[in-house]
Amino acid sequence: MEQTALAALSAFAVVTSITPGPNNMMLMASGANFGLRRTVPHALGVGIGFTLMIVLVGVGLMELFTLFPVLNIALKVVSVVYMLWLAWKIANAAAPSDDGNPGGKPMSFFQAVLFQWVNPKAWSMALTAIALYAPDRNFAAVLLVAAIFGVINLPSTSLWAVMGLSLRGWLSSPQRLRLFNWTMAVLLVGSLALLI
Repeated sequence: MEQTALAALSAFAVVTSITPGPNNMMLMASGANFGLRRTVPHALGVGIGFTLMIVLVGVGLMELFTLFPVLNIALKVVSVVYMLWLAWKIANAAAPSDDGNPGGKPMSFFQAVLFQWVNPKAWSMALTAIALYAPDRNFAAVLLVAAIFGVINLPSTSLWAVMGLSLRGWLSSPQRLRLFNWTMAVLLVGSLALLI
């Protein structure tokens, strides 16, 4: 890949990784509710899961959707139901207890890896990245696209967890925490517009 295309791919990875979307909304909520240390597995699951997704999409997974269009409808239904459930969990996250630990559990590494497959923004990013930067689906080009996203995605999305963490003091009020959690839930549901 020539230098200009590599720079364009890197810029695309930064812009798509750092802008609001389901992963970033959930990481911000997790950082605010659980702190950075407990959010690290979630952030790693997003970065590694999305990188794996790009590789699998690039080596031909999308051919299944061409051969079996009903899979696309099934994916959309599962995505909507799962994201509505996640939004409900975020909106109703328990406030920290007297010892400062929140009542719920953050998303695990494995859950975050699997979430990429029902995340409409992740699908859009993966499909666009492969179509623009590895259109012939050459394995080396697909791996390069995945590697660029792997290097850029994790720090970009982790910034959202840090932003959530920085809000923890302000969110010490149960009313403000409830408002924050409901706002994150509404934004997560709003991100479904990409899917619908």
